[in-house]
Amino acid sequence: MGNPDKKEVEKMFDEIAGSYDLLNHLLSFNIDKHWRRKAIHALKLHTPELLLDVATGTGDFALEALRLSPRKVYGVDLSAQMLEIGRRKIIRKNAAEIIELMQADSTRLPFEDHYFDAVTVGFGVRNFEDPVAGLREMFRVLKPGGMAVILEFTLPDAWIIRKIYRFYFHAVLPLLGRIISRNLSAYKYLPESVEAFEKGAGFLNLMKQAGFHPVVHQPLTFGICGLYKGYKNQG
Repeated sequence: MGNPDKKEVEKMFDEIAGSYDLLNHLLSFNIDKHWRRKAIHALKLHTPELLLDVATGTGDFALEALRLSPRKVYGVDLSAQMLEIGRRKIIRKNAAEIIELMQADSTRLPFEDHYFDAVTVGFGVRNFEDPVAGLREMFRVLKPGGMAVILEFTLPDAWIIRKIYRFYFHAVLPLLGRIISRNLSAYKYLPESVEAFEKGAGFLNLMKQAGFHPVVHQPLTFGICGLYKGYKNQG
């Protein structure tokens, strides 16, 4: 599987937007919430005032960032339908003055250089048409001394966990996805994209190519998820 076409990704997420949150939490057994909390906790010492969430989807990561008491959070995504659902959630949380969502391409972010204290991405980098270009844009908009925190699904290294994980991803997940969202291709795409994704040291190399240094990888939940941290040097 090559890099996904951005128009196809946009269309797919528009189609599943209505059931995305339910399926996301159901299919991860709600562990995705714990992963986001852990990622946001990694930013706590940096006390970011201006934060960007790339591939924000329905805004879960942007909302989680409220724990940091930021001055402003911007969320960008290709899918207009996902963003619309995200805006409704933000209004319900009385967070519309702090969080602003907008439609934008990860490789052409509508922000000036050195603007943000921190950038986050939750389960979105593997959907980038050009992952290094997207990472370079994140690096560009970060202030010197800023930090990027990325969550992404990965294949576990332990063979028994990997075997169970693959069965769940290739047999159970597409079935549930088709029943709930009525979209088979989207939940067939998910395991294929995870299998093709550069994990661990491979993804750290992509972050280095984009300019981040140092970079750190922390496996979460038996290696099902990876937490990646990258810094923009002040020098």
